[in-house]
Amino acid sequence: MNLTQEQTAIIKSKGDIRIIAVAGAGKTTTLAEYAKARPDKRILYLAFNKTVKLEAEKKFAAMKLSHVRVETAHSLAFYYIVRGSGYTLKSEGYKVNEIVDILHLRGLKGKHTESILATHINAYLAYFCNSAPAKVQDLDYEDILTDKEAIEFATKYKKDIQYQTRLFLDKMNKGEIPITHDFYLKKFQLARPVLDYDIILFDEGQDASGAMLDVFRSQQGAKVLVGDSHQQIYGWRHAVNSLDKLNYPLYTLSTSFRFDQDIADLASYVIQWKKLYSTPLTVKIIGFGRSRKNSTRAVVARTNAGLLVKAIELLIEKKEIRTIYFEGRLENYTYANEGASVYDILNLYTGDVGRIRDKTIASMDSMEDLEEYIKTTGEAQMGMLVDMVKKYGTKIPGYIKKLKDCHLEHDDKEKADMIFSTVHRCKGMEYDEVTLTNDFITHDKVVKQAENIDRVNISKLSEEINLLYVAITRAKSHLYIPQEILTGQQKVAPALKKRRASAAETKGENYVYAGERK
Repeated sequence: MNLTQEQTAIIKSKGDIRIIAVAGAGKTTTLAEYAKARPDKRILYLAFNKTVKLEAEKKFAAMKLSHVRVETAHSLAFYYIVRGSGYTLKSEGYKVNEIVDILHLRGLKGKHTESILATHINAYLAYFCNSAPAKVQDLDYEDILTDKEAIEFATKYKKDIQYQTRLFLDKMNKGEIPITHDFYLKKFQLARPVLDYDIILFDEGQDASGAMLDVFRSQQGAKVLVGDSHQQIYGWRHAVNSLDKLNYPLYTLSTSFRFDQDIADLASYVIQWKKLYSTPLTVKIIGFGRSRKNSTRAVVARTNAGLLVKAIELLIEKKEIRTIYFEGRLENYTYANEGASVYDILNLYTGDVGRIRDKTIASMDSMEDLEEYIKTTGEAQMGMLVDMVKKYGTKIPGYIKKLKDCHLEHDDKEKADMIFSTVHRCKGMEYDEVTLTNDFITHDKVVKQAENIDRVNISKLSEEINLLYVAITRAKSHLYIPQEILTGQQKVAPALKKRRASAAETKGENYVYAGERK
């Protein structure tokens, strides 16, 4: 195959290196060629998730690279810690009410105090297990909070949250309760494992957990770290940008084989928004994608609720699509991060409390009570489901049933009239035509927030811009983006001069187009 100069330089490199790879730059192919050039070395390739792992295994097998072992961070940790240990696994994680029961958080003063406390304990558990420090008390939990009410509660109950977090970890460690995926990854890090490989290839380094980065950097073999700072979208899971943490020689993959220069220019343009408050490391993106058949169309949203609303508008209100497919199962989009479903919130809204399954929602006296709880815990996803319930009310069950009836199986995904996904669920994927929803950060909001910003909020604002960048770069040929996202700019990017109609456009929306000229 014909390799670019950048790819050739990486393949010929020696020792520890960092690689900044723009979206669609063929990084897996590059790493495979890197491994192919070293047949006598034992190589570990760490993929970001199971989907990427399976794709990489196929590629390496096709190239007969039997000296490469492909794992995810969690599958590797599972092999070392869980297998044969007697531990049982809590696959979906713990719900708030389960933490309340396990830690006997009863009889506390204040309305819903035990549920709010359990929510913070759950967040502290995730923070610790995904971070590098060896002790809970070495982390300042309040540093990751931004909501005023949440900070006030966490400060008031700081000692309780820390103590109960340590107690919960101890119960998992002793096997008294099932362990979470985060827990065995942390235990793997603390075991100081020695991985018997000559070379470790670490993909998606910008979204690595601090715990896994600590394991990676402590190994003796050569280390290859690849990623893109502008694709970091898992800060809410306490990911750290490893590319900034390790001072290895830097290489780049700046040519995208996915899309043309129009889309490349728009992606670069959005990244420039970060210059309003920082000095981002940027690589000029070269769009080298070629025209192809327009077979897959997708709607990509920032949030679960935003995606569901768009699907309802297109399937039920506009009635221009008949078959749909949701990346990662439709049912997953009806739940908040902490386990409460849109149906539970609807039942609270209608007063049908006897049908509420989630114990936390069941403990609420009213929607106002729930909204106050959301403010105190900072649970944004649940707040969005509340907004959806207010918008559609009792029509929701019928609407979701209609979505399910029109949903195709995974093997028929590419036959769907429209594919729906949030940015997080389509990471690493690509579609011929992409339409973005209007729930992404806008230029006006970036300008406003940049005027008065602190360290925590800089990270959050950058991640919102990254989400828009990742969404834009899922498109191979045609991209439609709501005009309101780009408002406030004195000059419109050249790629957006031509107005086009999107198949996912609904009444009152105004889209602009980037991509190939039909």
